Amino acid sequence: MKKHKDNRSETEMPSEDQVTEPAPENVKPEEPATEAWDAEPEEPAAPAEPEQSEEEKLRSALAELQAKYLYLQAEYQNYRKRVAKDVADARSFAYADALGPFMTVFDFLAMADTAAVQSDNVESIRQGLKMIIAEFNKAFDTLGVKPLETVGQSFDPALHEAVAHETSESVPEGKIIRQWSNGFKMGEKLLRPARVVVSDGAPKPEDPGAEKQTEA
Repeated sequence: MKKHKDNRSETEMPSEDQVTEPAPENVKPEEPATEAWDAEPEEPAAPAEPEQSEEEKLRSALAELQAKYLYLQAEYQNYRKRVAKDVADARSFAYADALGPFMTVFDFLAMADTAAVQSDNVESIRQGLKMIIAEFNKAFDTLGVKPLETVGQSFDPALHEAVAHETSESVPEGKIIRQWSNGFKMGEKLLRPARVVVSDGAPKPEDPGAEKQTEA
């Protein structure tokens, strides 16, 4: 008669299906799959610009040129205004510099007028006029203005204006006999021509043949 083993007293041996093999080394556990909705959405591609036609390109170029033209026109107008202002300022400064020396001359003229009213001394008035002329010459020198020497000089149409012609026994033909008004130069620039009387030379003898012809 076989003897049965007591299950409680003996340890039960696991079956082959129940035996668990150890996990191999250096093997990482699989990461959980990323959900589709967790991924970042891709940016939509920018729509391609439609290519301009030749007419549109020409219109754009024309508009750009018109804008540049208007800008240049405005700049030119501003430039003209600045130049006009600079010229006006320069003219005012020039007038002030030119009139400065003549203010003293005006003072002398006023003094001479007062002296002529209060005094009958012709000689003192004459001396006062000489002083005024001297001040005028000084003012002209300050400005670089020189009066023209005319009497006895040859007539020059570039410098002189002939107001009359006279015969003269002592002054050769073409020479200036006397001056009616002064001429002035500033450097090489003629400010005003001198008005003069020009000699025609000695009187020419009358032609006797012409007298006989006139009588006939």
